Amino acid sequence: MKLVSFEVSTPVGSYIRVGALHRQTIVDLNMACARLLADQKEPQPYRLANAMVPETMLAFLEGGPTAMERAREALAYTLNSGPEIRGPSGESIFYSLDAPQTPCALRLLAPLPNPPSLRDFIAFESHIAATSKKRGQSIPPEWYKFPVYYKGNHRTIIGPDAELPWPLDTTKLDYELEMACVIGRKGQNIPAWEASHYIAGYTIMNDFSARDIQFQEMACRLGPAKGKDFATAIGPCLVTPDEILNLDALTMIARVNGEVWSEGRFGTIHWSFPQMIEHVSRDETIYPGDILGSGTVGGGCGLELDRYLHVGDIVELEIQPIGILRTRIVEQV
Repeated sequence: MKLVSFEVSTPVGSYIRVGALHRQTIVDLNMACARLLADQKEPQPYRLANAMVPETMLAFLEGGPTAMERAREALAYTLNSGPEIRGPSGESIFYSLDAPQTPCALRLLAPLPNPPSLRDFIAFESHIAATSKKRGQSIPPEWYKFPVYYKGNHRTIIGPDAELPWPLDTTKLDYELEMACVIGRKGQNIPAWEASHYIAGYTIMNDFSARDIQFQEMACRLGPAKGKDFATAIGPCLVTPDEILNLDALTMIARVNGEVWSEGRFGTIHWSFPQMIEHVSRDETIYPGDILGSGTVGGGCGLELDRYLHVGDIVELEIQPIGILRTRIVEQV
């Protein structure tokens, strides 16, 4: 499945829902489950659907594999029934991304707008080699001993087609071409060989950086902090592992105003997501919704190219079959 979070504005307020992307249509999974249960003659389909397939992404992920399987059943039932099917009381289940939403307004959000934590690794050897060289250093030997990460700001997540106000008076605003995995099960001390079972899905991640601020901070041998904490973009959807047959074969592309600035392959990563999960979960609990970023693919940022972003730029990160994560840089108000 390609899972999304979307906001629907109605005459009685706005609601954030979890859905599945099917071509250019979003299927409301909670409402699809309620309709399936109603057709199965359950006396309280809404209450049961809220328990089986919760309305929001974090609550849905906290339901683990059982919620995921119920969502698959509801999605298949709804798609087989056709676009005319509606909720038990006539509610919308299908939302088109092409057609204007009347009387409702539809907006795609970050697939997980409120993750409980964000850890970003530096897992591509070519990237750490290039950035270390710019500082006149070699790769620290410790980097080869275990996957290294920093904790980002999980409260400044932005989604697809979002606007990023120019931050911190920086003169070196940078994009970072990354992929992320999202945890789908609670666990601790998870061996790498078992860790793939804890991954709910994959998304694209843009770990925006104010390089001048970042390097000032890290000169004090701590951080990064303010140089990255202002925004991290993820999206446009969360793709479940069964949709990606060969993770290593995925091509990663970054464009700025339509021009390709970066291109890489995920298979060049040195530390895998299962190895990251093994490391993070050592004597520490991981939780559904935790985000683990891969770090930047080799050549996947402006720092390596000596090119930086400007107001008005449109940054697009593309990894298929996940899609395109687009961000517009705008003036700070």
